[in-house]
Amino acid sequence: MSSAFPRAQKHPNRRQVLGGLLAVPAIAFVTACNATATTGTQATQAAQVTTPLATTVPAGTTLVVGDPTVQVALELSGLDKKLSFPVKFANISGGPATTEAFRANALDVGSVADIPPIHATWTGLDVRIIASVFRQDAVNHPLYELGIAPGAGITDLQGLRGKKIAYSPGQAQGALVLRVLEKAGLQQSDVKLVELPSTGDAYSTALSSKQVDAAPLGGVQIKRYLAKYGADGGTTLRHGLRDDPGHLYSPAKVLDDPAKAAALAEYVGLWGQAQRWIQDHPKEWLEGYYVKNQGLSAEDGQYLIDSAGVRELPTSWSEAIARHQQTIDLLAGEQKKPQLDAAKLYDLRFEAIGGTAYAAEGGTA
Repeated sequence: MSSAFPRAQKHPNRRQVLGGLLAVPAIAFVTACNATATTGTQATQAAQVTTPLATTVPAGTTLVVGDPTVQVALELSGLDKKLSFPVKFANISGGPATTEAFRANALDVGSVADIPPIHATWTGLDVRIIASVFRQDAVNHPLYELGIAPGAGITDLQGLRGKKIAYSPGQAQGALVLRVLEKAGLQQSDVKLVELPSTGDAYSTALSSKQVDAAPLGGVQIKRYLAKYGADGGTTLRHGLRDDPGHLYSPAKVLDDPAKAAALAEYVGLWGQAQRWIQDHPKEWLEGYYVKNQGLSAEDGQYLIDSAGVRELPTSWSEAIARHQQTIDLLAGEQKKPQLDAAKLYDLRFEAIGGTAYAAEGGTA
């Protein structure tokens, strides 16, 4: 996979193919989905007329999955041994790289936030969401905080007026900036949006060099920014919004293949179990993923675990679709894009699979 995608780095010390595994398909979750997928979403069900999911995965079916984090969880937990078909994991994540792989017909499913499916659709790529994960008490467990440059003098959201803000229009951070402005009662014309890709420590560097006054920082970048620049006056500001959606999504043409769709249903069931395993095994996850796989310190890894709070995998997508529609409406207006129906971004055949699997492992859907 790395030769096909020069932007993707080789996944260190990871197996590329999980083949010859025990045939224990998660078909129970497919059945549960078909039984409950209309719960709370009957109004949107008519938006999609889809072929029922097959109850077995045909021999010879394979998947290429861009879900590096859950790949590690499956291996650490032993859940990979339940896969009834071979899976090739590609070290591809994030909207731009995933969309590129979809266009190259080299990836069947990817893991992203809520913005990439919207922008993929706007660029003519037909995609569908097949799994969703959120955070309980999401406002108090944000993915991002606004990093504030030393000397910028920003102490509340209204203080962003007249300031330079890092902005990545095709990514979750860019959408968050627009939502923050909306909450503060500000227009784009009230600030200066500076387009910068939100890769690596680009935003921290832009803040410290005062190229921008504010920028959304995520994960361990929040902690590191404060540690490095706090003494100089660098701060962070909570935005008070939900920024927690995480999704698996696939090209519609992949989902139109009955064999691939059945395999994806099985994968989503195990994905839900993996989410539960991560939640219930923080020590193993800290050591196996953050320290050994990602190369973080134990302190940084524990910070990420604590800041994430508790996962939530609903068996109904009604509320998630409504929130997604609000985001689409905002982006369509602010970025001069066509209006979209959020419900049509979701393949409702998969609605209950992930949440049912998560609940069956001891959580609550």
